[in-house]
Amino acid sequence: MSFPMNSVDNVTVAKSPAEVADRIRSVFGEEAVLEVRERKAGKDDTVGHHDIWAKVEKDRFLDFVDTLAEFDFPQFHVISGNDDGDMVTLYYHFTLFQVAGRGKRLGIAVAVRVDKKDLVMPSIFSRIPGVEYSERETREMFGVDFDGLPNKALVFLPEEWDESIKPWRRDEAGPSAGDVRELS
Repeated sequence: MSFPMNSVDNVTVAKSPAEVADRIRSVFGEEAVLEVRERKAGKDDTVGHHDIWAKVEKDRFLDFVDTLAEFDFPQFHVISGNDDGDMVTLYYHFTLFQVAGRGKRLGIAVAVRVDKKDLVMPSIFSRIPGVEYSERETREMFGVDFDGLPNKALVFLPEEWDESIKPWRRDEAGPSAGDVRELS
């Protein structure tokens, strides 16, 4: 998959946070954009960058990534997550307009809820290969399988690890007291 670029002479043209948020809303509905934030810093307390916090259904997640790519190549940072009872919520962190300069960079955090009865997410590896280690880590720590991820080997846990134990889960799949040892 190749991403379309919004550029003039190979220089990315940064859009405003409102334009990006409006496009996300137009494709995914009004409830998709939770918040647009200004991040101020420096001695003059000026806007250094903006953040958009969004949410999307897992079956529309690849469409979301493709929508971001309408503006700029989405620079992927990390997947974080939380065990929320019957769901695992994954938070994907991206940046748009990374090279556009102070005040133009736009952080995107998108929440995707994955039901524990169907812990499968579409992988974005085919679009952004740099996601591999984060998807593998999320797989081994939360038990979320990534459909389309070619390498699903463990990253952090030892080779002899019982893969039915998911260290970041708070339910019966999480570690028991016997699985934890004192560090010396």
